[in-house]
Amino acid sequence: MSGPTTISIDKFARLIGTHTCPAVIDVRTPEDFAADPRLIPGSIRHAHADVADWAPAWQGRNAIVVCQKGLKLSQGVAAWLRHAGAEAENLDGGFAAWAAAGQSLVPAALIPSRDALGRTLWVTRARPKVDRIACPWLIRRFIDPLAVFLFVSPPEVAAVADRFGATPFDIEGPGVFWSHRGEDCTFDVMLAEWGLGAVPGLAHLATIVRGADTARPDLAPEAAGLLAASLGLSRIFGDDLAQLDAGMVLYDAFWRWCRDATNETHNWTSHTPRVGK
Repeated sequence: MSGPTTISIDKFARLIGTHTCPAVIDVRTPEDFAADPRLIPGSIRHAHADVADWAPAWQGRNAIVVCQKGLKLSQGVAAWLRHAGAEAENLDGGFAAWAAAGQSLVPAALIPSRDALGRTLWVTRARPKVDRIACPWLIRRFIDPLAVFLFVSPPEVAAVADRFGATPFDIEGPGVFWSHRGEDCTFDVMLAEWGLGAVPGLAHLATIVRGADTARPDLAPEAAGLLAASLGLSRIFGDDLAQLDAGMVLYDAFWRWCRDATNETHNWTSHTPRVGK
């Protein structure tokens, strides 16, 4: 039953992937999760039975809670979170309604294991340009908002991955799953493997990224602009993490254009930003 602390699927779907999207907490039972081991993009799993222990860590944060049907588990956990000082809502109809609506779901088996602080850890070559900024953007916006990225010298990527339990990406090497395949760049591969191609605007963005990353500006008129902006950022920032922070805003803007503004032309009208809409 919907209520003042329940969010609709349509509204939630518009928030997914935006920089203002609340954290998504999946509290389905182990049995329900085993029956469909996929996750709403950006979700982290928590046990509802332990909510009194982990709820205080969410004080001052925003969250959307998801159980199987949007009933007792998500409503109870959301109430606990509000008691702990969080802004929490539960998803109307829960995971079942989200799946029935044909919304994107990510196979949990393809998400790397998390560290003790609940973060996924990734490693790639230093001095990123296009793919090595686009992929972290995709991961943080649709897979793990807390993801950690290590930029190291190319010869050390495999060893760092082994010693620190990190997942290598956008680099050639034996056993590297997340890298170029044929004419597809790593961003394409992640989009396909995680089933995110149906998220509005992402397939268009992928074409732009591929054009910029593989010297194919003919694929999309915007590819040359993305490449120019990416090369400019790489010269502004000597710190790869600072460049990633700036790149997050760049890709937010490109994706929102792909999703919401491709039919808009320049004019003298001032538009109010539609944050999270």
